[in-house]
Amino acid sequence: MKPIVLVAVFSIALPAAALAGPASNAVKFFYVPEVKFEGDEQYRDRFTEPVTKLFDLNDKAIKNKPDEVACLDFDPGLDAQDFDQKTISKTLKLAETVNGDTAEVTATFNLFSEGDDSKREMLWSLKKIDGKWKIADITSKTSNWTLSALECMPDKVPE
Repeated sequence: MKPIVLVAVFSIALPAAALAGPASNAVKFFYVPEVKFEGDEQYRDRFTEPVTKLFDLNDKAIKNKPDEVACLDFDPGLDAQDFDQKTISKTLKLAETVNGDTAEVTATFNLFSEGDDSKREMLWSLKKIDGKWKIADITSKTSNWTLSALECMPDKVPE
């Protein structure tokens, strides 16, 4: 009987961020075994508002002006355009904090094996919908932007 009580005490004492789990797995999918572009239509079911609105506007911008750079001209999960997959796979660390049906997953990694400017810290906000973790937003702690706050005006005529 006493070992069960001790296990319960230890599980309460551990910080939630120290444990990776299903929310982290939803984020890990976009980094390994290969980086995947979050805005790709085939992954849309892994997201929820508000970022799905931005992705829809980005799709519209691509359709309206296929020869121009769309709203997302970088990989939001990397906060970059260029990267080395081996370095990301080797340096990726995920920590999650779950609070009911919401979670935050912090992803830290390096884009390249050298250079201080290759370090990244990304905060992924998730919501549990129908028992599955879906990504609601991505924030770059490194560059101080949030995906849902980026503007995308696919119908605007360039000046």
